[in-house]
Amino acid sequence: MNKHDLIVDLYKNAVDKKDANYLAKLLTENVRFRIGNHDEIVGLYKVIDANKSFFKTIEAMSHTIEKIVVEDDYSVCHGRVDYIRLDGSRTSSMFATMLKHEGDKISDYLVFADLSAL
Repeated sequence: MNKHDLIVDLYKNAVDKKDANYLAKLLTENVRFRIGNHDEIVGLYKVIDANKSFFKTIEAMSHTIEKIVVEDDYSVCHGRVDYIRLDGSRTSSMFATMLKHEGDKISDYLVFADLSAL
């Protein structure tokens, strides 16, 4: 899978479906992850646990990717994410994600988003 398709797959089949098991297949064992202003997390199992915890805080989310740029082993995407909170209310936010690729997996997963409305 090329890097562009990997990003689409990441959001469509892992993140938006809140599927931590699928997400694990896309990440390296020593993946580095950070979202918003939270501390960086390193290691596949810690990253998956953090994502599972986040997934439990919302009912659903849907990302609309506006642009993907790939250069060498890095890719960046940005767009809008629409959230449905546990109480059924909705909010949206802009996001950007920077990824470093190792082969067909992600080794750096850095998400820049304002999560304060959640």
